[in-house]
Amino acid sequence: MDVLIILIIVALVVSVIVFYFVKKFLVDKMIDKQISDAQENSKKILDEAQRHAESIKTKMILDAHNEIHKFKENAEKEYYERYKDIQLRESKIMEKEDDLSKKSKQIESLESYVKSQISKSEKELEKIRDIKKRQFGELEKISKMSSENAKKKMLDLMDKELAHEKALAIYKFEEHLKSEQEEIAKNIIANAVLKCSADYISDNSISVIRLPNDEIKGCIIGREGRNIRSIESLAGVDLIIDDTPETISISSFDPYKRAIAKKTIELLIADGRIQPSRIEEMFEKSKSEINKDIRNEGQKVVLDLQISEIHSELINLIGKLKYRTSYGQNALQHSIEVAYISGFLAAEMQLDELLARRCGLLHDIGKSMTYNVEGSHVDIGVQILTKYSESPEAINTVASHHGGCAPESPIAIIVQAADTISASRPGARKENLENYIQRIKKIESLINEFDYVERCYAVQAGREIRVIVSPEKISDDEMTVSAREICKKIEENLKYAGQIRVYMTRESKVVEYAK
Repeated sequence: MDVLIILIIVALVVSVIVFYFVKKFLVDKMIDKQISDAQENSKKILDEAQRHAESIKTKMILDAHNEIHKFKENAEKEYYERYKDIQLRESKIMEKEDDLSKKSKQIESLESYVKSQISKSEKELEKIRDIKKRQFGELEKISKMSSENAKKKMLDLMDKELAHEKALAIYKFEEHLKSEQEEIAKNIIANAVLKCSADYISDNSISVIRLPNDEIKGCIIGREGRNIRSIESLAGVDLIIDDTPETISISSFDPYKRAIAKKTIELLIADGRIQPSRIEEMFEKSKSEINKDIRNEGQKVVLDLQISEIHSELINLIGKLKYRTSYGQNALQHSIEVAYISGFLAAEMQLDELLARRCGLLHDIGKSMTYNVEGSHVDIGVQILTKYSESPEAINTVASHHGGCAPESPIAIIVQAADTISASRPGARKENLENYIQRIKKIESLINEFDYVERCYAVQAGREIRVIVSPEKISDDEMTVSAREICKKIEENLKYAGQIRVYMTRESKVVEYAK
């Protein structure tokens, strides 16, 4: 039984092995057939592709031969046309060369003719010179006058005759300059002024404080005047307490001191305790607040004008200009306007706008220290800018803006013009009567120095001068030259804002009596 099972198992194993090998043989045979079929198909495809490639290659070679043939024909045609054009140009060049050779022969003949004529002319000129020399000798014998004296007399006569022509030439030249230059300058200045809208603050030497009631006046005066004396001694001002209801006045020429005194009194009134010890405390507090306001004002101006890298002490001095006036014009507002106008003018002239603003703002920096340091604001300003290492352009601008020295850059000249524009604007500054009269007298005395002037009158605040000349000492033709001489003398001897117009009048009066 066991043997039978083993035999069955062996038979099954043998059958499985036989089946496996038979199946493998059949599969391998089928694969070989597929491979052979695939090889035959690929060979057919390759043969067909090769035949197609050969046909394409043949076609491309034929097309290339056709293109080469066409290109060759076009090239031969173009070469033939260019060859004909070159031959035509060569023929024209040969013709021009023939013409040039003919003309050169003509020029040579003309040169020889001209040389011969020049030699003849030189000989004739020598003869004329001899004749002229003999004639001059005869004229000197007849007139009993040397040639130099005669020449001088002729020049004097010509100078008198040409006075009218000189006057016309000067007039035309001035008109030409005005037409071409004044219009450009006016447009530039007008545009700069229109762009600037700085406000003016007309200040004086008195500040007024409003009081809640008249009883406060007694507290401010104090027992036996102790409080008012303490305020005046600390602040350096004068308090005016009169019959004006609910009002006291602070008098001082220094706006900085007036501002501190006004702030001190306002704090004392708000506090209610007005006594010497409290006055000192409030004075120090007011001074600190005013100095802080000065610093803030300087920083604000510098930022508004976009000025960078400026010393902190200069910022303080700029802010202090808020408490400085010149002829009633606030110095800080004036400096801001000069800075803006200078920047606009520099931009119109394609110069450094920021540098012009900087120089315009700093041009009157010395005025912030004129109450504390001796000297003019120009000298003080130069010292301040030198101390804080400002640029040479800024230092020269401060030194030259009132004509103390020559301007060394276009920026300095621009700031001069902007300073004049700001200062001469109507209402910008006020002038006292004494200075006004002295200026008018100086103008009139300067014009009266000319011997041909009979009378002169300065009108319109000295911006117009009317001159009456003697008709016996000056002619109509000489008036243009004389008017220019007067203007030149005014420019050299006077300092003024804007311009002065000179009107000259010459009248001939004849009086006769019928009897």
